[in-house]
Amino acid sequence: MATSEPENRMTSDVTPPPNAEEDSKITTKSEPEDGPTPEIPTPIVPSSEQYIKHPLQNRWALWYFKNDKSKSWTENLRLIAKFDTVEDFWALYNHIQQPSKLGFGCDYCLFKDGIKPMWEDDRNKLGGRWLMTLSKQQRHNDLDRYWMETLLCLIGESFDEASEDACGAVVNVRPKGDKIAIWTANCQNRESIMTIGQQYKERLSIPNKTLIGYQSHDDTSSKSGSTTKNMYSV
Repeated sequence: MATSEPENRMTSDVTPPPNAEEDSKITTKSEPEDGPTPEIPTPIVPSSEQYIKHPLQNRWALWYFKNDKSKSWTENLRLIAKFDTVEDFWALYNHIQQPSKLGFGCDYCLFKDGIKPMWEDDRNKLGGRWLMTLSKQQRHNDLDRYWMETLLCLIGESFDEASEDACGAVVNVRPKGDKIAIWTANCQNRESIMTIGQQYKERLSIPNKTLIGYQSHDDTSSKSGSTTKNMYSV
């Protein structure tokens, strides 16, 4: 005659007891009755937010320029990557060198996808740039921070409606002083340009007494001296 198992064993392999952690401590193998009970790790279940990427309003392209005199300007310009989410931006940003670590004659350019980082591009040829020139000392103190804030201003559309007029930004690493510039599409759109300049200066916490100027690409390309006259300043 078959015999049935005791009733208190019937559910042992089906569902855990109400207090699963307490039960696991009781049944740990080879554990002394009076010894410490090891912690049973609780599985970490990722939240749905960890699977969702946060889209940016625009798709962006990061370019790298290295001055090699044996090559043409366009040959020296190389596309690194494109991205259109917050997460992909940080993945890229955290895996490339900071501007302060680049060699002299090197540039980073971040532009909206479809716009090349050159004056001749259709979206740039009627525009200009807000230009900030840094001292040699600022390479170690401010350059990387300024560049990161510049990128965040662009991809975060921080200039409100004027963000539509922003084409991209460039950082130039040079022996006499590094430069950071935000390029816009139309140098005659004063209202949009001033909005970008004022908000950009505030974002970087640049003192009021320090002026930054806006220059048209046409004036910059045709200049006869070492400086270009500013169309606007903040």
